[in-house]
Amino acid sequence: MDEHFGHWWAVIAWIVTFGLFLLFIPFYKKSQRKPASVYLAFVVALALEMFGVPLTMYIVSGVIGASLPEGVLCGHTLVSLIGEWGMLAGIFCYLIGIGLIVWGWRDIYKHYWSKEEGKGELVDKGLYRFIRHPQYTGFLLITLGMLLEWATLPMLVMWPMLVVLYYRLAKREEKEMELHFGDRYVACRQRTSMFLPVAAVKRLFSGKKTMPAADIKTTDPALRGHTGAGGSETRPYSETLQQEPVRFS
Repeated sequence: MDEHFGHWWAVIAWIVTFGLFLLFIPFYKKSQRKPASVYLAFVVALALEMFGVPLTMYIVSGVIGASLPEGVLCGHTLVSLIGEWGMLAGIFCYLIGIGLIVWGWRDIYKHYWSKEEGKGELVDKGLYRFIRHPQYTGFLLITLGMLLEWATLPMLVMWPMLVVLYYRLAKREEKEMELHFGDRYVACRQRTSMFLPVAAVKRLFSGKKTMPAADIKTTDPALRGHTGAGGSETRPYSETLQQEPVRFS
């Protein structure tokens, strides 16, 4: 296992490669800084201990007075259980996570970030039809893949922190979106899931393609079907969602 260490060029390459994905989020926003910092610290911790110096192994071995077996706080995490399949599982998480980050950026940049202030649209197409925060799911999958490949003590401490930070950030952003888009965002939230496509899977097995308009709770009379002359309802809420692009007022 000693051949893994002392490769400082690999440390730098790893940090730069996975750090670049932070460019796909609005990291200039104050709310993004803390989770982005923890993510980057996670990447640095893995790079240092996988390619540089196995600090966790040295510290823990010194405390207990014995060497750690490979896969326990040093080395490929699941090698003693499933061999190289653990590393392949990590690579699979990397690829899915990267895809979610880049694809999610494409959708939200096209419809929201690239627009003038006050003219951004509610993004409910592409990945956002199924989950509301695909990019955060991507970062969590990438870091989970790193744990599956080479778990160390600092990483085991930081990963739950990262989950909590992204959850709190997602909740904060959803409150902001509800203020901007009102009941249209509430309807979107009711038919999607936060990080995993749970709602979409439930609809798949139940045979429902979308949530019926009658099941969507809204408190804004302007977004419900309104009554025309003679008391007939002329614009159901579902048609309002489909026909009117959602923009800032």
